[in-house]
Amino acid sequence: MGTRVVRDALGIGVAVGAFGLSYGAVAVAAGLSVPQTCALSLLMFTGASQFALVGVVAGGGGAVAAAMTALLLGSRNALYGLRLSSLLRVRGARRVVAAQFVIDETAAMGLARGTPGFWATGLAVFVCWNVATAAGAIGGTALSDPRSLGLDAAAPAAFLALLAPRLAGRGAAAVALTAAAAALVAVPLTPAGVPVLVAALVALAAR
Repeated sequence: MGTRVVRDALGIGVAVGAFGLSYGAVAVAAGLSVPQTCALSLLMFTGASQFALVGVVAGGGGAVAAAMTALLLGSRNALYGLRLSSLLRVRGARRVVAAQFVIDETAAMGLARGTPGFWATGLAVFVCWNVATAAGAIGGTALSDPRSLGLDAAAPAAFLALLAPRLAGRGAAAVALTAAAAALVAVPLTPAGVPVLVAALVALAAR
């Protein structure tokens, strides 16, 4: 594994870790405990889905709506996995680890730098994300009232920051506007958390 691959992987890991600090803080502000927050990072390990889940919870949504929204947003990882399977060619127990590492960053590095890029990036992001999650969650619990600093609004804000780079092109923008309109229509008609799920379903259908 070349030094350039390792350097790039570490750079990506540190950058993603910064979002992990935010996720840990907003998750506890949304009402999750530190163990719950850390377990999501260990087991779910896909940032956009985690931010969406805590955003739904913070908005008063139920567990089913939160889980379904996170599942829909994470479904793209399955498509990454199909593309990477012919590249990685892993067997046995390594398939479980490889599946856990399939996210946006590792897919990009795997396709650009091959198998070493995938594994180096997966390890770097996984470690940095989980360490940062724990630090953010513990720091969030040290605040007497996280909402007083506006952390309850940070989850949707961070989610929008993750979404914005994906809106390049008229097609993507049109899908986003259609999904947003559907969510707004659903707000007065459905329980908290469901409008986000409606938007995700509309976006999935439109794409």
